[in-house]
Amino acid sequence: MTMAGIVMGVIIGGVLRNLEPSPDVVRYVGFPGELFMNMLKAMVLPLIAASIVSGLSQLDGKTSGRLGSRAVMYYVITTTHAVILGIIVVSIIHPGDPTIKQKMGLEEGETANVPAAQKFLDLFRNAFPENILRATFSQVQTSYINRVNSNGTRRLVPVTGYINGMNVLGVIVFCIVMGLVISKIGAEAKPLANLFHALDVVITRMVMIIMWLGPIGIPSLIAQKMLEVTDLWATGRMLGWFVFTVVLGLAIQALITLPLIYFVGTRQNPYKFLRGLGQAIMTALGTSSSAASLPVTFRCLNKLGIDPRVTKFVLPVGAMVNMDGTALYEATASIFIAQMNGLDLSIGQIVTVSITATLASIGAASIPSAGLVTLLIVLTALGLPANDVSLIFAVDWFLGRLRTSVNIIGDALGCGFVHYSCEDYLKEDAE
Repeated sequence: MTMAGIVMGVIIGGVLRNLEPSPDVVRYVGFPGELFMNMLKAMVLPLIAASIVSGLSQLDGKTSGRLGSRAVMYYVITTTHAVILGIIVVSIIHPGDPTIKQKMGLEEGETANVPAAQKFLDLFRNAFPENILRATFSQVQTSYINRVNSNGTRRLVPVTGYINGMNVLGVIVFCIVMGLVISKIGAEAKPLANLFHALDVVITRMVMIIMWLGPIGIPSLIAQKMLEVTDLWATGRMLGWFVFTVVLGLAIQALITLPLIYFVGTRQNPYKFLRGLGQAIMTALGTSSSAASLPVTFRCLNKLGIDPRVTKFVLPVGAMVNMDGTALYEATASIFIAQMNGLDLSIGQIVTVSITATLASIGAASIPSAGLVTLLIVLTALGLPANDVSLIFAVDWFLGRLRTSVNIIGDALGCGFVHYSCEDYLKEDAE
């Protein structure tokens, strides 16, 4: 039903585009999808808190340490490879042509003013929030304002403030610590562990109910996006090679690299595992959000027989920090923009792209089009104009859905990788 919903969304969007509907009609088309996204997002906070705390409270310190070390090793390998793969593919195909920029009427703008160092400091500020209740609805972000000195000169001053949006990273860190402490204390903290376990069961059942609305909400979201993009086909033709490059890179990562890493680590058939992720991948295509797809990914992994203690710990963390699709996209898009500016990157600049894209993908929020925001960090590192990001706005809604699907596949295979590599320890822990 979810797959049929995606096809229906594309057909409805294509038909309605020819009728040139008004902005009000477009909003009505997207209204069921908006409600569906709201319901899924409402599940994210209780799901993350309940799953991480209940999962870690059932493990001893050694087992949770082993799970964490295996997960980090997997994240480092896959994210690093995604960035390198993106750089190789975009360098070979070379989709960037300076004439595209002229045809789209973009003028040279100022260099992107998003200092990477401050963004990375914000990452740590969000990981350790000063108020855990505030972290449930806002996150730290540093911005720069102009200040006039006494001698009349202007200077940029960093100001750290709060913006709307759940600080998922801070919630995850807090819940990991709470789960580990409950596990360490034992009998005295058992009532608290039981509370989170009960919450986990209830939220999982609520997610099952919400997913029956997916075949209505997902086509609504896709049709609305198709109607909102005004110059869809013209821009698609103009940026065709760029779209092809990104799709090729994502396909190699999702269908060859990640399954190969999974097979080497587990000696299990990765494609049989991928078949069981169908609904999670389809939800990612519809919602373009790793966080919104998280409840469905939990369901798929439970059906695949992955130990709940693994999924409850590894999956929420992976949804925040392990974004293979986003990392590959950051690297590909930044080099594509450099090519359109007629810039031949040196080895040093390519290394800069690699490191910056990797760190930017870790800091990317698990929401639609977060990759465009973090792309500014990579452009800053290369000294490229900020307004060049608008070159890929028109195709980002489509590519965003694909890279979210790759993110989901990477997280899910990571759970399988950790499950099979720690199977003996998990059995001992259960005994």
